[in-house]
Amino acid sequence: MKKSLKYVLAAVLMLFVFNAAAQQGNVNMSQYRLGVGDKILIKVFGQSDLSMETRIPDVGKINYPFLGELKLVGLTLSQVESLVYDGLEGDYLVNPSIAVSIVEYRPFFIDGEVKDPGGYPYQPGLSVNKAAALAGGYTERASRSDIQIIRQMGKEQRAIEVDVGHLIQPGDIITVPQRFF
Repeated sequence: MKKSLKYVLAAVLMLFVFNAAAQQGNVNMSQYRLGVGDKILIKVFGQSDLSMETRIPDVGKINYPFLGELKLVGLTLSQVESLVYDGLEGDYLVNPSIAVSIVEYRPFFIDGEVKDPGGYPYQPGLSVNKAAALAGGYTERASRSDIQIIRQMGKEQRAIEVDVGHLIQPGDIITVPQRFF
């Protein structure tokens, strides 16, 4: 009896640990801020004329039916949902049901000592090492340390030094330096 209670308690503890890890991943994606180049889907259920798929242009604004220009750069998906909901509720619809999702993230860029530098489509869970693999792999002179990422943080860009296992974000610019022998 005591042995089975230990197994149950261990299973419950593992469930809490996995749930906490899953929630942490959800928090990161729920805090994702839209940027130029992201492709999103705004779905207004039951209103196909108000649903649209669009890529956020360089100006950071889209033209949405009935509401005009909406500035989306820097907003989270839930903030965009609220913006559209508040604009449509009352004058146009009663209690609209709105969902906003990312169809395609903006690309990341990798340069320096990789075989095929350039821009590549972002995929969640992408590390520097995986990004280098997408770029044809490292050159024979590539350093696996002192890798630099330039990342947009708010209204400014910051350079951070990372290792090959570091997770990247959409829009990151990765520079793989040359190693010195």
